[in-house]
Amino acid sequence: MSKTIFITGASSGLGKAAAKFFQEKGWNVAATMRKPENEEELSRLENVKLYKLDVTNLEHVEESSRQAIEDFGKIDVVLNNAGYGLAGVLESLSDDQITRQLNTNLLGVIRVTKSFLKHFRENKDGLFINVTSIGGLTTFPMFSLYHSTKWALEGFSESLWFEMKQIGVGVKTVSPGGITTDFAGRSLDMADASSLKVYDELIAGMMEMFDDPERQKKYSSAEQIAEVIYEAATDGKDNLRYVAGEDAKEMYGLRNELGDQKYMEAMLNG
Repeated sequence: MSKTIFITGASSGLGKAAAKFFQEKGWNVAATMRKPENEEELSRLENVKLYKLDVTNLEHVEESSRQAIEDFGKIDVVLNNAGYGLAGVLESLSDDQITRQLNTNLLGVIRVTKSFLKHFRENKDGLFINVTSIGGLTTFPMFSLYHSTKWALEGFSESLWFEMKQIGVGVKTVSPGGITTDFAGRSLDMADASSLKVYDELIAGMMEMFDDPERQKKYSSAEQIAEVIYEAATDGKDNLRYVAGEDAKEMYGLRNELGDQKYMEAMLNG
């Protein structure tokens, strides 16, 4: 009997790549997105159903999870993937930007996770995979709000791991580095700090680092990260964290090698 995965943020990028990867492996896929009426590719695939879901809307969360369970009978894996990046020094961020970042990247994951707990508990089976980021294990300047959500997801997932052990359910995180999608365009909200000249040097240094072609060569494709997600879903291991991508493994290794303070100084000094 085919297994079923429920995916948030499946309209593009990693979420879409994961939906296609699992479908090719013979899984049923409940692919969710804010505007399913605009999705053409996934809608043509066998064993894929589309659902309207804005993770900031509790009614959407409860309805899509209920409908997916009704349609497929059993959900085996929930992939919490929906999210976006918010960049900018804290002083330049509006309260709306701050609230939206927390509401989407953190509270959205918590809402979706909670909506499947009863289903998983009754089946004594299931797996949550939360897409965090290397930004949940390390930090860069100018991403304080983004990091706050991703570090929170790592802590949320680790603590939840203990709870889920009591009911036979798994929790895992996948922490990608750079992905060669349009994240910097479609999925990045960049705050305007042009009036705050004191941060110019810091911002220029960070933009130079992210635009470095040598750095970008180490980025992974969305399909490569989707393969790591599939490994996490099927390897039968109890591992919590899967660091995904050459650049992510390098960064995480460097932080562990240097320690927190030296890593921070190295990041600041390039």
